[in-house]
Amino acid sequence: MKRKALLAACLLALAPFAALAQVDQFKMMAPANPGGGFDTVARTMAEALQATGYAKSVVVENKAGAGGAIGMAQFVNNEKGNPNALLVAGAVTVGALETNKSPVNFGMVTPIARLMGEFNVIVVPASSPYKSIKDLLAAYKANPGSVSIGGGSAGGIDHIMASLMSEKAGVDPAKLNYIPFAGGGEGKAAILGSQIAAYISGYGELADLIKAGKVRALGISAATRNPDIPVPTLREQGSDVVVYNWRGVFAAPGINASQKAALIKAVEVAVKSPGWKAKADKMEWLDMLQTGDSFKSFLDEDVKRTAATVKKLKLGN
Repeated sequence: MKRKALLAACLLALAPFAALAQVDQFKMMAPANPGGGFDTVARTMAEALQATGYAKSVVVENKAGAGGAIGMAQFVNNEKGNPNALLVAGAVTVGALETNKSPVNFGMVTPIARLMGEFNVIVVPASSPYKSIKDLLAAYKANPGSVSIGGGSAGGIDHIMASLMSEKAGVDPAKLNYIPFAGGGEGKAAILGSQIAAYISGYGELADLIKAGKVRALGISAATRNPDIPVPTLREQGSDVVVYNWRGVFAAPGINASQKAALIKAVEVAVKSPGWKAKADKMEWLDMLQTGDSFKSFLDEDVKRTAATVKKLKLGN
């Protein structure tokens, strides 16, 4: 009976792909160095696509630079018309492309799905004298250049969050001493080594370090405090900044409608898989699944909103 039940469960899991041919090899482009959010999402999706039976194997490629623009350019140039490839991108990419006036843009790829989101957290070394956001911002206001704040690529969501905090503190964001990192691994090493005063990233990427007491979390960028996350919001500490970092997947340019539909279906099934759900729970990811035309509409609005913010904060080159 147990074997029959197990077989039934496996068949049920693979049922959505009954009408789809299994892909021998699939590609995932993570436009950043290993260790960060893009890389984590890419590898989790790769595992889910294999576990659900959509692909026999998935190769993850990392290509860092310019907030994802270099990876996106390589993806566009190398994968045109390829229905067996996905690019991971998100709010960080939107800001970075706008800030760097990149020659590539989201109109050059095919939106498949917004997968998840997470709130940012700002942390300091465990030995830091800053015990709260108020402490950090007081030091920043007194001498902006002396308080280095690290995060993702210039113009990305981390940079925008730091700039908004600066603006709310009454300091010109142009004075911000922002240190961009091409991957989460480098940023974590810098904050653990006290090479920077503070570091901004998604909560899930820093949760283990926070829980282990290796860094001190000063504030999270949520509108209200999450009972499952023992970190006060920026807003409740007098810095009225609320941002979240979404990530999604995009297909190559030049694929047809049926190929796009197959990829959407594959992703929808993948995010319901036990492996994806386990990782999402561990990383405190918010379920923000949105696919196809609905996702494209959201993306278009986010690009417009981010462009306006980048212009207001004078982040563009």
